[in-house]
Amino acid sequence: MAPRRGAALGILALVLYIIGGISTFGAFWLILFMNGRDLRGWGDGRSIGFLFLCTGLCLSAFGVMLMRIYRNRKGK
Repeated sequence: MAPRRGAALGILALVLYIIGGISTFGAFWLILFMNGRDLRGWGDGRSIGFLFLCTGLCLSAFGVMLMRIYRNRKGK
């Protein structure tokens, strides 16, 4: 039972990494194709795309950092 105890950190890291990647690639679509169009009342699609781009890159980097922490733990 001990090896599964810290698995939540690994799962969280993977989920953050995947959400960050989806957000980043979705942001490229928003930046390229939604320039000047309103995005459901949130604002210009291009500016929301830049927000998703920065947020997605940060989430991906944080997910990678958590993966490295999880991998380097010594069975604690």
